[in-house]
Amino acid sequence: MSDIKIKKVHDFLWEIPKEDKMNVPGRIYASEKMINEIRRDNSPQQVLNVTHLPGIVNYSMAMPDIHWGYGFPIGGVAAFDLNNGIISPGGVGYDINCGVRLMITSLERTDIQNKIRDLVTGLFNYIPSGVGSKGALKVTDQQLKQVMKKGSRWAVEQDFGSENDLEKIEEHGQMEGADPGTISEKAITRGKPQLGTLGSGNHFVEIQYVDEIFDDEVAKRLGLFQGQIAVSLHTGSRGFGYQVCDDYIRKMILASQKYGIELPDRQLCSAPINSPEGQQYFAAMACAVNYAFANRQVISFWVKEAFMKALNLAPNDVNFDTLYEVAHNIAKIETHRIDGKDKKFCVHRKGATRAFGPGRSEVPEVYRDIGQPVLIPGDMGRCSYVLIGTETAMEQTFGSTCHGAGRRMSREKAKKEAKGRSIHRELEDQGIIAMAASRATMVEEMPEAYKDVSEVVDAVVGAGISKKVAKLKPMGVIKG
Repeated sequence: MSDIKIKKVHDFLWEIPKEDKMNVPGRIYASEKMINEIRRDNSPQQVLNVTHLPGIVNYSMAMPDIHWGYGFPIGGVAAFDLNNGIISPGGVGYDINCGVRLMITSLERTDIQNKIRDLVTGLFNYIPSGVGSKGALKVTDQQLKQVMKKGSRWAVEQDFGSENDLEKIEEHGQMEGADPGTISEKAITRGKPQLGTLGSGNHFVEIQYVDEIFDDEVAKRLGLFQGQIAVSLHTGSRGFGYQVCDDYIRKMILASQKYGIELPDRQLCSAPINSPEGQQYFAAMACAVNYAFANRQVISFWVKEAFMKALNLAPNDVNFDTLYEVAHNIAKIETHRIDGKDKKFCVHRKGATRAFGPGRSEVPEVYRDIGQPVLIPGDMGRCSYVLIGTETAMEQTFGSTCHGAGRRMSREKAKKEAKGRSIHRELEDQGIIAMAASRATMVEEMPEAYKDVSEVVDAVVGAGISKKVAKLKPMGVIKG
């Protein structure tokens, strides 16, 4: 149990007061019920540690899906001044640009109710998944460099999807500033065979239906309707991004010493944003961000192919559109208003989602007047949510919110808890067909291993940093 002082600001916000060498206070968005559980995994200590970093602005923040991570907590958000602030691989994470795309269809639940097993099997056969999985897509070194620079656009140019997809992806699926010259040979070797693969752990493709709508007008604008079939895809930059992070952690440990950055935890190793080391990491991170965008674009194309084949449909028989795609695990240069003035900051979101409110130019024009769609996946046994960003998020969290349910149980503990159980049978009893690359994955990802996503969402909605639009329930899922 964490003995850090945490005081209540309101029912969904808690503050770690500024003391000693802290540059700013810490803040955790959570309900009273959730904060007691959060205290037990010591992640508030990581929120506090981040407050010590140079150039941090306003607060070190964490969302209600917070849990222990490398350096920053997962669920952590922090913005740094461009003149005297830092950039840290621990504030981005190993799976750079792990993210979620939600695709909506013109199908209804009754259209696929009796074919869900065929659909799940088709997805599992089309999309390579699991630890070290390799895809059918073969790329050369030169093509991989184009992937690093162009992201989703590269995939669209190879006929994996259309230009329409790009409008509804964060950063339009292509982050600026990527430099393939900053990438190691080891990262390239790991990345080449894994493009177009799901990976392991909490990565998934899930067939869902719209179960409940909370805001009719916004839901209609997003193209959502009751009983509609949607597909959610969650994956990232695979071994490529992991290697980029690993390579730069070593460099940042040296940079922290070089620039005299005092670290409360070595895992927070950093460099000044404007230093050569900081700029090099940013350029390498952007390469991994673009790899992840391209990866999801390719897999999304294969999801559609699997649907057409399993349902024996021609491509024009069903609409299959991207509602939106969000990025997690990323650092971005963004403009925010502080003390009445617009200023640029380096915003780290690790296991957190951008949630820009209405009017921001970064939000697709079609959604700009209502705010950015926010996609919050839950575990494979409960539900997921579509939210939108708010002006309150812009004022309080640099336009950020939660990113999912958040683990409440380690993988090892999940294995012990599931001993003697058949998780896929339990899910099937609930009407959910699940397939995974291994039994271990199914056990590690069982619903009880995660917080209740509805409680997480209620906390961010209660705090005013997101607004509920719709709830989606799972029908079938493939896991890595």
